[in-house]
Order: sequence, then structure tokens, then C-alpha cells
Amino acid sequence: MQQGVLLDAQALVSASALAGSVAAALPFLPPAQRHAIEPFKGDWTALISEFFRMMPERIASGGPTVSDQASGRVPEAGRLQNIAERAADLQSMLLEDWAGEVAGSTYLEEKLRIPRSTLHRWQRRGEVVALRKGGRKHVFPLAQFVDGRPVLGISDVLSAIANPRLAWFWLTRPAPELSGRVPIEMLREDMVADVVRAARTVS
Repeated sequence: MQQGVLLDAQALVSASALAGSVAAALPFLPPAQRHAIEPFKGDWTALISEFFRMMPERIASGGPTVSDQASGRVPEAGRLQNIAERAADLQSMLLEDWAGEVAGSTYLEEKLRIPRSTLHRWQRRGEVVALRKGGRKHVFPLAQFVDGRPVLGISDVLSAIANPRLAWFWLTRPAPELSGRVPIEMLREDMVADVVRAARTVS
């Protein structure tokens, strides 16, 4: 509206989907690429317009497009490599940049009344997401707790996606396997079976 252009409903839907895709892809970029993008002060609109001018030619020529990967037409080895790369990228990222609110055992004991012994038992059994921070210290995402306990389904997700960082990243982002819903929000609503099924598909 500010530019004097009236968009139809489909254009708005497409714009929203693109914005969501950019937000979902950005954290998976290698740190060097993310740092290069952040200070960019150029004309984003011109860059995006150039991208959309190129795409019809690429599609018409029969060349590979990003949508081929998104729709699942990627060799199994390629999907596994992509997951491995994502896990490696998350290892190099600061927790504060992607994991949401986290806390250590002292905070959880004081605020949520979770004894350290109970927390460590949950961690050993794979019933709670514990993210390594620094050398040997672990912190725990707060969104996984309801009434002082980890929500049902966390252990099943960790069984399917063994890397805790990758598991938590998947849990806290809109999942195509769940029609764009956020898995951890569904677990908090007791929709365990759907989330576990989707996690096994991802794994």
C-alpha cells in the first residue's frame, strides 16, 4: 500500500510463505554467510526482483530448482548429508541465537521446583532436551516444561532425532510434516502421536 500497489490475496499468501521460508533457512546458513548478510545495506528489493526474473527461465529450460529439493525429489544420501550439515551448523551457533529461553539446573530447582537429581535422571534417560553450553555445562530449554515436568513425547522425539540441538531446532520451528505447525506447541497440547510420527519421518 505504501508503494501504491494493491496486492491480491494470492500475492499476499505467496509473500507470507516466502518470508517464512527465509526465516526458516537463515539459521542453517554457515556462520560466515550469516555474518556477511547481516551488515548488508543494499537494495533487497532489487535482489529479490532479479531472483524472480531468473526463476521462470530456469524452470522453462528444465534446469534444477530449489523446489525439487523442497518437494522431496532429492536422493537419500543428499537428505542425510543435509541433516548432518544442519547439525554441524547448530553446533557452531550460539544458543541464544536459536534455542529460545534456556536455564541451568540451579534456576530449574529454584523456580520450577525440579530437584537436580530428578533433572539429571531425566537427562540420562533421554526424557528431556539438554543442550551443551561451553565445556561440560548443560542448559535446558524452558519451553519443554509444563507443571515442572518435560512434556510427553520429548523422549520419543529424542529417540528419532538423536542430536539434541537438531531435535530442539526441529521442535521449535514450523514443520512442513505438520502442515506448518510448531511441534513443541503441539506437544504442549498433548498432540503427541502426530509429532512423534513426524519426527520419525524426519529422522
